[in-house]
Amino acid sequence: MDQVKKPKVFFVLGGPGAGKGTQSAKMVEKYHFVHLSAGDLLREERSKKTQNAELIEEIIKSGQIVPSHITIQLLESAMQAQGLDKMFLIDGFPRNQENFDVWIKLMGDKVEFKKLFYFECDEETLKNRIKIRAQESGRSDDNDETLIKRLKTYNESTRPIIQYFDSLSQCIHIKADKTVDQVFQEISMKLDEIL
Repeated sequence: MDQVKKPKVFFVLGGPGAGKGTQSAKMVEKYHFVHLSAGDLLREERSKKTQNAELIEEIIKSGQIVPSHITIQLLESAMQAQGLDKMFLIDGFPRNQENFDVWIKLMGDKVEFKKLFYFECDEETLKNRIKIRAQESGRSDDNDETLIKRLKTYNESTRPIIQYFDSLSQCIHIKADKTVDQVFQEISMKLDEIL
């Protein structure tokens, strides 16, 4: 009997401004991943007139984490729209243990999880990058007040889930405080070993 081919999933985590989106775009180009940004999907959803839009807007502005089932529904719909025979980079997810627990419950048997990319970067570099991005992006969460909240949430909620993946030897550490090309060179070396 033919085994149903499951989509391969790589999670991408790092602080705000660590380069997740920039590096994911380069991985898409070289390795033909499909890049899904949890944050972009949530920002897109909040621009629609859905029952979740107002809730998402308030949560994002407060720097908190959107309820897992909402984010996972958006990710699953986006994966289905792309076709399930692909390799996916899911950027900005899971943001905490509860995100991952709900992911396992709802998606665990539907996907083949491969690894977590962790983009390591010091807070001063993150803050400087966000200030630069804020001048270009127009994102409502690229401001000093929200950044402080996002960094607090990241340190309290996301770092522990990174440590969890690390303890399972499922975490690929990437030193993200270098130039875009230097960071991508490190990613490529590590991806070439596992693909």
